[in-house]
Amino acid sequence: MATLSTRPRRVLVALLAAGAIAGCDSDGRSAAESGIASGQVAGSVPSGRPDLSAPQEVARGIDVPWGLAFLPDGDALVAERDTGRILRLRPGSTPQEVHRVPGVDAGGEGGLLGLAVSPKYADDGLVYAYFTAEQDNRVVRFRLDGRPEVIVDGIAKAGNHNGGRIAFGPDGLLYIGTGDAGVTSRSQDPASRNGKILRVSPNGTVTVHSLGHRNVQGLAWDTEGRLFATEFGQNAVDEINLIEAGRNYGWPEVEGVGDTAGGRYTNPLLTWPTSEASPSGIAISGTTAYVAALRGERLWTVPLVGATTGPPSAVLQGRYGRLRTVQVAPDGALWVTTSNTDGRGDVHDGDDRILRFPAR
Repeated sequence: MATLSTRPRRVLVALLAAGAIAGCDSDGRSAAESGIASGQVAGSVPSGRPDLSAPQEVARGIDVPWGLAFLPDGDALVAERDTGRILRLRPGSTPQEVHRVPGVDAGGEGGLLGLAVSPKYADDGLVYAYFTAEQDNRVVRFRLDGRPEVIVDGIAKAGNHNGGRIAFGPDGLLYIGTGDAGVTSRSQDPASRNGKILRVSPNGTVTVHSLGHRNVQGLAWDTEGRLFATEFGQNAVDEINLIEAGRNYGWPEVEGVGDTAGGRYTNPLLTWPTSEASPSGIAISGTTAYVAALRGERLWTVPLVGATTGPPSAVLQGRYGRLRTVQVAPDGALWVTTSNTDGRGDVHDGDDRILRFPAR
């Protein structure tokens, strides 16, 4: 059974200040000069709840779909983790390869991971990708017909805990979820880019927005502009956290709820036993969060009630296997990717699939 908790309100401003690390494009231009730091992105869709009883299969036979992002015309871009390919999808059409990210070093949980579309895509045509390279994890930006430029690098890589989710917030800035890459001390080290949620600021600086994370693979905002993140636990519980700048979420000192008296660490909003979750993607539509579970092989629906959550409910349990990514489309439909070909799932005919649940 999922559990709820209260959160201490202490803010660790010093850690935020200590975590600023400069970052530039590979050609020396700052992130602001590259068009990262302006524009608006909706963190959620306020109306049209998705109908989870009416699945539509958009595509099948996709090789470990991981990142998923939408273009302004409603078409989706999907990243294949192991091939480095980006496919363009629309219901009723055959997937088309529109880009292949060079330098992807797939292995274990690494490869081509998160995707994000520029808030100003209609003007700049830019797409962003998080991927595992030969030496590190990094974020690049590119036009679909162009070569990538490095925006952020130096995120340590490993066979697991690579994080990988990227998303533009309502402030138009790029947020990056990273993992500890198997070295737990990195999560509490403000000079490390691992075990953090990073934010690319208007002047091109990469700031440690929050720390003390084990492996963040989901980022989503509600209509009030609040950031929620999913996080993999170790042996006990997985988490949803309400992210606030400068806060420390405890890993590796705490897994789940801890230090409620001293207030040094911020407790999660919601926890599950690891057998029921392994939460990867998260999306928010109105006042409901949707969380894709890998090991749990289900989609969790979580009511958002102010700064807390209501009791979560599981749907699609065991129906499609491992679920990796969930996103709300511009038309309010919910898109979900399966992850049965990632080396840990039971592969069925047609895997992996991209599913669409239309808005009511």
